Amino acid sequence: MSSSALRRIVVAASGALLLTHCAQNPVSGGRDFVLMSEQQEIQQGAQAHKEVLQEYGMLNDPGLQAYVSRIGKGLAAKSHRANLDWHFTVVDSPEVNAFALPGGYVYVTRGIMAYLNSEAELAGVVGHEIGHVTARHGVRQQSASTAVGLGAILGSILVPGLNTQAGSSLLQALSQSLVAGYGREHELEADRLGAEYLARSGYDPQAMVEVIGVLKNQERYDIQLAKEEGREPRRYHGLFESHPDNDTRLRQVVGEAKKYQVANPLENREAYLQATDGMYFGDSPEQGVIRNNALLHEKLGIAVQFPQGWRVQNQPDRVVALNPQKTALVELKPGPRNAQPMEALQKGLKLDQGARYESGSVNGNSAAFAAGYLQGKPVLAAAINHGGSQFLFAALARDASAYNQNRDEMKAAINSFHTLPAEERKRARPYIVRVIKAQAGTSMAQLAAQSPLGKSAEAQLRLINDLYPAGEPRPGQMLKTIQ
Repeated sequence: MSSSALRRIVVAASGALLLTHCAQNPVSGGRDFVLMSEQQEIQQGAQAHKEVLQEYGMLNDPGLQAYVSRIGKGLAAKSHRANLDWHFTVVDSPEVNAFALPGGYVYVTRGIMAYLNSEAELAGVVGHEIGHVTARHGVRQQSASTAVGLGAILGSILVPGLNTQAGSSLLQALSQSLVAGYGREHELEADRLGAEYLARSGYDPQAMVEVIGVLKNQERYDIQLAKEEGREPRRYHGLFESHPDNDTRLRQVVGEAKKYQVANPLENREAYLQATDGMYFGDSPEQGVIRNNALLHEKLGIAVQFPQGWRVQNQPDRVVALNPQKTALVELKPGPRNAQPMEALQKGLKLDQGARYESGSVNGNSAAFAAGYLQGKPVLAAAINHGGSQFLFAALARDASAYNQNRDEMKAAINSFHTLPAEERKRARPYIVRVIKAQAGTSMAQLAAQSPLGKSAEAQLRLINDLYPAGEPRPGQMLKTIQ
């Protein structure tokens, strides 16, 4: 996210902190020390909602959006703050996550939806996030931080859990600071409230416990995979991160919802699977796909090969490759339209005095290059024009030693930029979730052999079908496959 977006969110939050008072907690009925009215909370959420959509993008699937919104609004109508104008959004991210903003904004990623297997499990995730909002956890956290002093500067706008891979992302910084102060008690309260809302809406509150098992398996597998790939494992907050499988207190707070008798509880497994049929799995065509550390972007018609062994982070507005030692990175992002490459570099870069600039080309595309230092750190940069668009590269090293060790790989990444040829376009197509019915003799090994996921196919297919680590499908069972 840009620094201007950072300023906009900070200003929005600062403007909401003008009124200090004690307010009644919508859940407990007690008095909370808070620094904003409900109307200010709603305004802050609405402003930050715009930034979330700018950072992630809304998934372009009206049917799935309507389905999730219907489930969410049904739960919210049974909550302690049914009066809020609730908004439920599926964001176009492969991350396994869900999060909420103050004022009634709840988000689930398409990434987490791939690992859920029923409407009841989706309701468990969404109900937990609704619980954070109804108990005003984000507002209470922000108020407590501000009362302490400077600790409030950035970390109080978003409810925790955004946790993108973007090391420089504002939203990540905001969410991490909230995670640090959110606390297990708030998470358990969100679990208790979510279970209550599930029961009131006709779902079995035990779905909240069941979904933890699904997500814990995904976490275990990703930890193993992260070691092999030399990256940090992905994390999911709340239901996922704060509870072990056999968490006694979790089972206790969920069990409290039994007083709301649920006869014939809803599961709606088939309805959920049908809603997710056709959903992207992994990278979407809007961002391009990463295959063997290469960015293949069919819509833009470009390809870039990032260094092997580096961690490639594909984000909505940029791609970042980080070396294993975390001492050097290469970033690719869109540049200004209708600008000459040299003009873009000279106006857009603020390199230290003595930087060198030159014009040239990269695989037939007009380009300009710059080399110098940015606040004492070695930098290589390039602006490349292609098909009416411009693309900017920045290669940054921690110091001169890291630059010398990684210079050839950074230059090779920049020089690999080329028009996506016809033979690579097939590799650039996204993976898609397809739902099938298991036949007699259908096995996970058989489905994995037909999958494009490669060596991880069998484990991934087991995970998304809640059959990890060694389960097999029953004849007639509806299964998610990846095509």
